[in-house]
Amino acid sequence: MSARAPRHLNPWGGTTEITSRATGFFRVERIDGRWRFIDPAGNGFLSAGVNHAEDTDLKHHYNAHIWREKYGDRETWIRDGVVRDLTEWGFNTLGWTQQWVSGGGELITDWNKTFDLQHSQGFSAADYETAGMPFVQNLRVAQIEDWNGNPIHPDVFSSDWEDFVEYQARRVCFDQADNEKLLGYFMVDIPAWLPHASGSDFPTLQGLGPRERDERLYQVAHKYYETVTRHIKAQDPNHLILGDRYNGNKGIPQPVLDAARPFIDVLSIQYFTDERQNHEVMRNDLSTWSAGIDKPVLIADIGNCAPTALNPDRTALPDHTARGDDYVRSLGGVLGEPWLIGWHWCGYIENDARGWGLKNHEDEPYGDLVNRVRAFNGTIYDVAARMSDA
Repeated sequence: MSARAPRHLNPWGGTTEITSRATGFFRVERIDGRWRFIDPAGNGFLSAGVNHAEDTDLKHHYNAHIWREKYGDRETWIRDGVVRDLTEWGFNTLGWTQQWVSGGGELITDWNKTFDLQHSQGFSAADYETAGMPFVQNLRVAQIEDWNGNPIHPDVFSSDWEDFVEYQARRVCFDQADNEKLLGYFMVDIPAWLPHASGSDFPTLQGLGPRERDERLYQVAHKYYETVTRHIKAQDPNHLILGDRYNGNKGIPQPVLDAARPFIDVLSIQYFTDERQNHEVMRNDLSTWSAGIDKPVLIADIGNCAPTALNPDRTALPDHTARGDDYVRSLGGVLGEPWLIGWHWCGYIENDARGWGLKNHEDEPYGDLVNRVRAFNGTIYDVAARMSDA
């Protein structure tokens, strides 16, 4: 390994090394055998983010008074709530900002069932400007989410769908092309590349046997990723393609990964390790998928839950101390892996649809959780460097 470069105060939070040339935009590089984000100034960057920041979580009948007394408007909430909290807790990225707003709040353990989860709108360009933090942008180019009880699988070879993708790229990417705080673009949230539980599928995959389906699935996925990437890059050649946010607990078809490889810069995978999968299984799965297509991994969503006053039925972990310990075990176990470039935690404020968060429904942090998170996040660059050198 080469001699360690000088330490540098990363403007996005934490200390890291000066590793590469400045380009003015986030990118990924493999340096000394380790993948990493490189920030606009050329510094190494681990994306430690929080997902699902949503102001209406504080506008229920039982907590709207907190919103009025503490914030009063969205800009104040973003600056004095979201940004202040994330910075204090050692996070440096705004993750996917949409939040469940309906769907029963059930803990999904069986992805062979259909769900109909509705989400908020997420942050606008003006909201991201107010926040002034690195962020990710999603581009919903197909309504094929596993949680979507009424999925619509488009014909990706049709001119109608291509026109829609081109519109989405113009709508979202054109205005972000010069934004130095944008990491890159997600596509669909946990897409149903495996057959959807509802029975629906892409039109050109219906009725095929297993071998023919894999071959055709590669063709469909290749066309999908090629089309989306081409239109994003036509409007914004500067930012990363973060790809679909795959559901790692359910698995990812190899033909889809092979098809995505030429077009995505980052392999984005959601993975939850409580009673569904253990930490070693997560590490092995992520390592295998990364090696299979030679891409770095961003854990796009990971989280845990315990019983609360608002959601007493959340019994995956006994309490918030256990949640903090699980945060450290889940992420500490992969922090030194050469393929890891970051993680985005689920979520910010607990509501009665999602059922978990770093803060409760009264906008108060869960101290036993947050204290462990803060301590861990404050050491991530040093721990990653030591484990990489081992």
